[in-house]
Formats: sequence, C-alpha cells, structure tokens
Amino acid sequence: MPLYRLRSDLPRDSKSVKGIIAGMELHEPSSLDEALRAMRDEGPLVPLAGCTDLYVALNFGTLEPRRFINLWSVDELRVIEKSGDSLRIGAMATYASIIQSKLVRKRLPMLVSAAKEIGGVQIHNRGTIGGNIANGSPAGDTLPVFAAADAVVAIRSAGSERRVPLTQFYSGYRKTVLRADELVVALEIPTVDGKQWFRKVGTRAAQAISKIVMAAVRSPKPRIALGSVAPTVIRLPMTEGALEDGAPIEEAQRILMAEISPIDDMRSTAEYRRRVAANLLGRFWTETE
Repeated sequence: MPLYRLRSDLPRDSKSVKGIIAGMELHEPSSLDEALRAMRDEGPLVPLAGCTDLYVALNFGTLEPRRFINLWSVDELRVIEKSGDSLRIGAMATYASIIQSKLVRKRLPMLVSAAKEIGGVQIHNRGTIGGNIANGSPAGDTLPVFAAADAVVAIRSAGSERRVPLTQFYSGYRKTVLRADELVVALEIPTVDGKQWFRKVGTRAAQAISKIVMAAVRSPKPRIALGSVAPTVIRLPMTEGALEDGAPIEEAQRILMAEISPIDDMRSTAEYRRRVAANLLGRFWTETE
C-alpha cells in the first residue's frame, strides 16, 4: 500500500502551505481488504474520500488529525444494488451517482431529493454518502432520509462485520459507535412502503447548511425524522404515534413542538426551528394525502 508524507515548499505569508501539511501521512489502499488491514495495523487513521469537509478544515487551519487513509480508489464501495429485499448503497457512492441511479429513484426518491440539494455540481461529484454518515453533522441532509427509511449502517473491520440501525449509530454530537479499526462500508435500506417526502429549509435552496431538514413517510405507521433540531438526527415517536392513532394534524404539530429541543445558534433560533418543523409536518401531511 503506497504511503505518502505530504509536504510543500511553497510559501504563504506567515503560514506556509508547508507548515499546514508537513508531516501528514496519507495511505492509499487499492482494495477494501487492504484498507481494513491498514485501519487495524497502521491506525489510528482518518478515512477520507471526497474531502468536502476535510479540505474546509485544512483551509481554515483547524484540521487536527495528521494521518489519513484515502478510500477514493476503493471501487467496490461504490456499488448501488438490490441485496435481497433491501437497497444497498456503498459508502463511496457519490451524490451524483445517487441522483442518476434508476434503482434509487425507484426505491428511495426522497434520497434523490436530498442529494440534489447538497451543494453544487462539484460536491455532487466528490461528496460521498459514507462521508455524510460518518461525519455525523446533525444538519446532514441525507441523515433524516435514512432515519425515516429505517436504514442500517453496514460496518466492517479486518476481522468482523456488524450492522447498526442509523438511529443507534450516533452517540452524541458528531460522535458515532465506530471503533478506530472500522469503516462504514454501506447503507442498507429495506423496502419503504408509503409516500416519501423531503424538505430542506436553509438560507438558500442548496449550497447552504440546513436550518431544518425533514424526511417523512406516509403509511399506516408514519415515520418522521428531523435534522438540525438536536445534537443528532432524530425520529419523533410521539408525533408518529399521534398520527398513527388518527389525531388531527394540529394536535400532531403541538406534540412535535413539545417533542423537539432545538437551540439558538448562528443560523437560527430555537423558536424558529420549532415553528418551521411544525409547518413542515403540516405540509407533509397535506401533500401526501
């Protein structure tokens, strides 16, 4: 497996490029098995692929890790396929490949809607589903889709494989249950029965971090998932139960506003998020009748 020590002698005022990247290590596996062995034997290593988050941190000088493993060439993680009754999306599948996939458009159209609103063409071509999942931002646009779809995260190490429901994958803000020697290899989504719905509310329709993002499924047992209202993506069991029991939508909206605990931050206020989330619930219910 090639290993590089990154450096540059190009000056940049008081903070040269050399100063930013000198001493960093980059492992370049050519297969998943090779990558998993490196995670076990050479770790700790930080996985990277599209680098849509890591490059931002590098540019701002806030990137702390120094040792990385580049998964971009591990093509076996790019597969989008039907596996039994489930849709299996490899962790290296890009947003562009998801938007173009006939299988995803048929089985999980709300994921296509979410992918279209993540950045521009460059991000579509470089950003990966595995990166969005592992990064764990509560504002991640695909996370409510997978939560509402009861998706399972397939995780592998050199010696074992396990599957964790997405709703149990996060242990806190940007924290996951992944061990240091493990990689997310795929998302597995069972058949979703019912009408699917997705909405993102942000400063702009795309290329902006979500203030609120909702994914939902209208079925006898409704599913509602929200992003940007908690440290992690969340499902709303009380709201779902009210809708399942036939409560008026106005009552379900009141339950939703009591069920979430958003915060004030630089992008929005807690009160705004509560009211918009309730409005989105109303739109979902009306538009999927």
